[in-house]
Amino acid sequence: MKNPTAARTRLRLALAVAAALPAAAALWALAVPEQRAAGLDLALKALAVDGVAFGLWGAGAKGWLPPFVARRLISLIIVLVGASTLVFGALRLAPGDPVDAILGEQASAEARADLTRALCLDQPLLVQYDDCFWDTVLDGSLGRTFDVARRPVVELLAANFPATVELAAAGLAVAMLIAFPLGLLAAVRRGTWVDHAGSVFALVGVAMPAFWLGPMLLLAFTVAFDWLPSPVQTDRPIAALILPAITLGTALSAKLTRMIRASVLEVIGDDHVVTARAKGLSEGRILVRHVLRNALIPVITVMGLQFGALLTGAIITEKVFARPGVGTLLLDAIQQRDYPTVQGTVLLIACTYVLVNLAVDLLYAAVDPRVRLSA
Repeated sequence: MKNPTAARTRLRLALAVAAALPAAAALWALAVPEQRAAGLDLALKALAVDGVAFGLWGAGAKGWLPPFVARRLISLIIVLVGASTLVFGALRLAPGDPVDAILGEQASAEARADLTRALCLDQPLLVQYDDCFWDTVLDGSLGRTFDVARRPVVELLAANFPATVELAAAGLAVAMLIAFPLGLLAAVRRGTWVDHAGSVFALVGVAMPAFWLGPMLLLAFTVAFDWLPSPVQTDRPIAALILPAITLGTALSAKLTRMIRASVLEVIGDDHVVTARAKGLSEGRILVRHVLRNALIPVITVMGLQFGALLTGAIITEKVFARPGVGTLLLDAIQQRDYPTVQGTVLLIACTYVLVNLAVDLLYAAVDPRVRLSA
């Protein structure tokens, strides 16, 4: 269980840092007169963000919102602002010119100048941060791509995110179907060949990289035996999802198997389990109602974190199986120096991680009533 005092201390520190942001932007505006308008605009935006954060904090303190939920929502705001700012700076410090990536080095000076102005790259960094980044976040478009089509980034994310959710959910389902039976059997049959086989599977599963396992599965089940279709075939989408799901879920199932085994072994000797056996309950009922439920807290934590990783970082699997998704979109945008697409994708990834963690923490109370989210 998490330390509520430490959580409140981190929250106060985060609110103090957030409160200093408007003052820092205003001081920058006074120190650099040519960027005064952008600095004052950023100060107003920071004040608005602070107002939302302090409003959530007050709602939690007054009991209008559960304090835990209020803290998580404030964390969501801070993570989004911090992650987007870091990515904004890192992209512009990276070597290379996005104009060259789009037009090529042989483009005329006039075309280069026009594209530079269109992409807002001729403005100071503070102006780019204000006008070309936060304004696009607030209007919901997240900017426009640097390619010829100049599409809103939010449209690209909306088109690619469902494919990533589908792949991540399928990978998590494969992992659970493998890990729960194998982890329970390894714990119940501790020290037997079943336990040793589970340990070997966990070791092999973690050691097999996706960039090797994916092509091997394709060679075996698609090329050699022709049992499953190519992943790019759209006429059999469910069958085409099997191999990517196995590739993505194998490593996770290996981690979950060891976690389930260790958690079950910690609970299986507790007094309430001994009492349940003394009452004559069947072993299956004891495992499901008294052992597994109390052993799920660390398992849920790992599953939540790993599902966030699957949801936003399945880059290798998507590339191997030529599937669309957020990972492929991010990798292509980095190669093309497409600033708005990278920034919008990182915002989506950060938001997804925080929301998944919030959902996992809410599940704690549903699984174990001893957990008090209001602590």
